[in-house]
Amino acid sequence: MAKSVPDFVRVASTGDISEGKMRKVIVGTQQILVVNVKGKYYAIGNVCTHLGGPLDRGILEGQEVQCPLHGSHFDVTTGQVKRGPATRPEPVYDVRVEAGSILVRSKQ
Repeated sequence: MAKSVPDFVRVASTGDISEGKMRKVIVGTQQILVVNVKGKYYAIGNVCTHLGGPLDRGILEGQEVQCPLHGSHFDVTTGQVKRGPATRPEPVYDVRVEAGSILVRSKQ
């Protein structure tokens, strides 16, 4: 039997996350960070892969978010670690915008 692909879920309106801002959303049991970088929306895991810090409480500079606990930096467009102590990337989620709504596909 083929594995089903999760559906996209509406998580916010485009007006809710202005350029250069970010917001934590919950999809199923997953904490996801949705970020607006130059008018384009990206979604990565919201829990730092180092020691579980809440990335939505960190600092966003350009396309990098800094964890508030130990300062790890992640590229919000790719999930990759830009500066440690974290060594594992954040999961990346598919994002679509339709009729003013931001939709994210979970990995569940």
